[in-house]
Amino acid sequence: MSKRVIDFDPISGVTTTFDYDHASDTTLIGYEQDVTKILDRNKRLQNDEQYSKDGIKNEWWHEAHIPDIIILKWRTEYGVDVYNKDHLPKVKKLLQDPVYKYLKTTSGKF
Repeated sequence: MSKRVIDFDPISGVTTTFDYDHASDTTLIGYEQDVTKILDRNKRLQNDEQYSKDGIKNEWWHEAHIPDIIILKWRTEYGVDVYNKDHLPKVKKLLQDPVYKYLKTTSGKF
């Protein structure tokens, strides 16, 4: 198998790859994204109490920043669409899971 890049989105940083395994006659489409900067920013904001206070005071609260690669993972693995308002309870549940705490931009609960 030799993975090759078939698309790169410069805005999101998501790379789409194609791979084909001749032995099993299987085609694989993969997605990759460097989320280091997003997660570093999320951590910084989690520790900035004033950021949350200012948001609440201005009638908004930045709960989380979810990278595109995680949005895709949630949609394909759990059937959760973060852009569908009917899925909000499921999104909130995933964000409360310790596995995904790195996505939160606040230490508070919503």
